[in-house]
Amino acid sequence: MTTSPGQAPERVPAGTIGKAHGLDGSFYVVKAAAALLAKGAQVFVDGEAEPRTVERRSGTDDRPILRLSGAASRNDADALRGKPLTVALEHAPELDDDEYWAHDLVGCSVQPKSGGDALGLVVELMAYPSCEILKVDGGPRGELLVPLVRDAILEVDVPGRRITVDDEFLALDE
Repeated sequence: MTTSPGQAPERVPAGTIGKAHGLDGSFYVVKAAAALLAKGAQVFVDGEAEPRTVERRSGTDDRPILRLSGAASRNDADALRGKPLTVALEHAPELDDDEYWAHDLVGCSVQPKSGGDALGLVVELMAYPSCEILKVDGGPRGELLVPLVRDAILEVDVPGRRITVDDEFLALDE
């Protein structure tokens, strides 16, 4: 991936810094993309220009605990609380053909297979125990939750910013 001089590389969300854990600068990560947060990984805090290194990684994939370079005390961790963590896309794992980054889907128009008006725009990708869910809003039906499963999602066109869903499977005609 190339970028223009002075332009930051594209980054993917890796989580949000949560409450401090212990006294050494460690903290919990909320809404973590655990695969991006391995020990030694380079992460950006709140859009900083220079990455920080993950010096410590413990906890679980659902609730990881990290310590980053530049954070050596509980006060340092508290000062970071609520700030987003991102990773340069070039350091993120390769996705399969039917996988997408959440930030690529947010803002896509959701269209019914049967035609007609858009159902709205994807405003969030939410992780549920059985599958991920597209939260769609701004359409004639108001908020709509669409499971990210093959029966419901017929086509994803990220460059075209469009997702086609099977409105019959989703029982949207009722």
